[in-house]
Amino acid sequence: MLVGAGNTWLRMAHVALLAGVLTGCSEAAEGDDSKASARPSATAETSAPHDTAATSGGSIGAAGSACELPVTFDIAKSWKAEAVEAPLSQGPVSLACEIDAKPAGNIGFLRVWAGKSGDADTRTVLEAFVAAEDGVTKEKYRTFTSGGVSGVEVEYLYSSELLDETKKESAFAVTTADGPVVVHLGGLDTEEHEEMLPAYELARRTLRTA
Repeated sequence: MLVGAGNTWLRMAHVALLAGVLTGCSEAAEGDDSKASARPSATAETSAPHDTAATSGGSIGAAGSACELPVTFDIAKSWKAEAVEAPLSQGPVSLACEIDAKPAGNIGFLRVWAGKSGDADTRTVLEAFVAAEDGVTKEKYRTFTSGGVSGVEVEYLYSSELLDETKKESAFAVTTADGPVVVHLGGLDTEEHEEMLPAYELARRTLRTA
C-alpha cells in the first residue's frame, strides 16, 4: 500500500497533464489547420516500433550524476533525469528519480524506486510494488539478465478510475547490496507507453550495479 498520498499525487498529476494536452490540442484545432499535430496518431508510420533501439543520452546512477542510485544505466537521448526528494513510497520502495520524456517528444516518465537492504528476493519486491498499485490486471512476469545482473520484469494493464481508461505499464527490478531497485515505465496512455519502450529497454539493457 502506498505511504501517504504518493499514488494520489502521481495520478492527479497525470490528470492535470492530460488536461493540459487536451487544451493545447483544442487551441491548435481552432488555429491554423495546416499545422501538424503534436503527437502522431495510433496508426502513424512515425510511431516508434517496440524493437527500435533508443540512442543513449548518457548514464545516471553514479556519484555526481543527476540521480545517485544503487545501479547505473543509460537514459535515452533528450530525456531529462531529476532526483526526487518527496517521500513517496509504493510497496517496499520509495521514489528516488524521475526521468522525463517530454524533452524527447513523449508524455511520460521512467521512475526509479529504491528500497532498504534486506532478505526479500527480487520477485517478491516487484510483486509487492505492483500489488500496491490499485487497478492492476494481467500481470506477466519474466526473468532477465543484463551484464551479469539478474532481475525480474513485469508487464501489466492499469485501469485508471480518474481517466476511465486502461493502459499498459512495465517495470523491472533488481536487488543490490544497498537494497532493491524498481524501474517503472507508465505513460499518458498505451500509445505513449509503446513509443517510450525503447528508452525503457535501453535502461534495462545497460543496467549495472553501482
